[in-house]
Amino acid sequence: MKAFLLRIFVFALLWSYFLYSSFFHHSAHLALLVFLSACAIGCYFFLPVVQHPLPLYIIVDLFILFSGWLQSDADQHAALLLILYLYTEAIFQLKKQLFRWFTVFHVVVSILIASFLPNAFEWLMAFAMFSFISVVLNEYIFERKEQRELYEQLLGEYRKLKRFSYQNERSARLEERTKIARDIHDSVGHKLTALLMQLEMLSIKERKKEYEELKALVRESLEETRHAVRALKMDESEGISSVLQLIRKLESESHIMVHFTTKQGVLSARLTNLQNIVLYRVIQEALTNAMRHAQSREVYIILGKNAIGDLEFSIKNRIFNAKPFQIGFGLTNMKERVEEAGGSLNVFQTNDEFVVHGTLPIKEYE
Repeated sequence: MKAFLLRIFVFALLWSYFLYSSFFHHSAHLALLVFLSACAIGCYFFLPVVQHPLPLYIIVDLFILFSGWLQSDADQHAALLLILYLYTEAIFQLKKQLFRWFTVFHVVVSILIASFLPNAFEWLMAFAMFSFISVVLNEYIFERKEQRELYEQLLGEYRKLKRFSYQNERSARLEERTKIARDIHDSVGHKLTALLMQLEMLSIKERKKEYEELKALVRESLEETRHAVRALKMDESEGISSVLQLIRKLESESHIMVHFTTKQGVLSARLTNLQNIVLYRVIQEALTNAMRHAQSREVYIILGKNAIGDLEFSIKNRIFNAKPFQIGFGLTNMKERVEEAGGSLNVFQTNDEFVVHGTLPIKEYE
């Protein structure tokens, strides 16, 4: 929005210079030139919102050419500046085929108008050279845009493949851990239990202090084995540590930079399994949205506790062109997940930031 306001300001400023030049040379068509300038600025104002901008570029170009023809008895530098400005903007806004049509139209109309003017051959030759350079530059710019879009598509596919590979590797690792845990439970755990039973029988037959010490040692070993089995069966990433792993993974596979801040001892917060998963998914969805839609490559994540002891999280990314946004499936699903876990989620944007802010209750688990 700021860039467009700057462009329309420059365009209006050039028209003001053109009208001042006409007034300075006592043009007989000053009132008509003011009307044409107002029409041109009005059409130019609607350029960013129309689906097909070529007709409006042609209309604005006609206004400039006709105004220049009306001022043919005066200095043409102001009109030439308007034409060059419009032409330069069209290079970046119109696609290759549309820009060629615009160039052909402008050259034909310019030749028709110049045929009624004296000493216009030098201007036409200079503008023909400029038109040729503009067409080449326009093709180069849009080729670069196509390359960039292709690069973004390939990068997106690469991210998907890398996530898929990571999930497969993680699933295989968890499956192997589960198998090891099952083997330990079935072999070591069973043998320790059998040993404990044998010691119980011996201690019943023969009351000795050594049997009690051995039974305590076996019970301790059996409990440690159970803890090891439970640890192996658990997912590798839980709680806040899963968030750190997610950030590290996304930073490694993309060009996004995450500024991660923790406050008020949140790393020791005890969340339920459901809340752990919700927090992980919310941050994952917010980072994915930032990678897709934000022009900035920086995201700020803040985890802390609010005044009543609940977990408070905030994910922000900079935006340079604030547009109205709609809450789609991803954001709706994110909000429902947080509410199911007993928390709240707000999604909003300011003039320069897109913000996902929410809370999760943890005081009852501390």
